[in-house]
Amino acid sequence: MHTPLWRPAIGLSLFGLLGTGLLYTVLATGIAGTLFPAQADGSLIRDADGTVRGSSLLAQPFVGDGYFQARPSAAGYDPMAAAGSNLARSNPELARRVAEATAAAAARERVAPAQVPDDLVTASASGLDPQLSPEAARLQVARVARARGWPPQRVQALLEDQLQDLQWGVFGQPRVNVVALNRALDAAAHAP
Repeated sequence: MHTPLWRPAIGLSLFGLLGTGLLYTVLATGIAGTLFPAQADGSLIRDADGTVRGSSLLAQPFVGDGYFQARPSAAGYDPMAAAGSNLARSNPELARRVAEATAAAAARERVAPAQVPDDLVTASASGLDPQLSPEAARLQVARVARARGWPPQRVQALLEDQLQDLQWGVFGQPRVNVVALNRALDAAAHAP
C-alpha cells in the first residue's frame, strides 16, 4: 500500500509552524524577559511616576544650551524611519551638510571648526545612535555649564560618571550615552 505524499508534508509543515513558529518564539521571549527584563522591554527610560520618556538605545533631540547634543539624525530621530543619509563621501550634498553642521557646532561651542569632532556633525548608520565619543561630549561641557550656571567641574564630573568603556573590554570605542547624560544633568539639578 502506498502512503499519500501529502500526509508527511502536512505533518512537517505543522511541526515547523508550531515548533519553530510558536514554541521556540514563546520560549525565547520568556527566557529573554526573565533574564534581561529591562532590555526585553526596550531599555525604556521612565520618570518616577512611570511615564516613558524614551529608550537608552535611541537618540533623542534635546533643545537648549543646557543639554548635551546628540549626533545629527538622518531619520529626524524617528525610530520608525531609522536610516542613514546614504550619501557617498564623494557626494557634494554630504560635503555641504557636514560643512554647515561643523560651522554651526563650532559657533555653538565657541571653538574653531577644526576642533569639532566628526561624530557631532555626521549621522550614524541608523540615524538613532545615542552615543558620542568622549571628545565630542567634553567639547560641550563649557556650554552646558554656562547655560546651567554651574561650574564646569560639576558638569565634567557628571560626564565622567557616564563614560562607558569598550564593550566587554574588547569591542568598539569608549563612548557616552547622551540620553543618560542629560537625564543625569536633570537629576543633579533637582537634587537637594
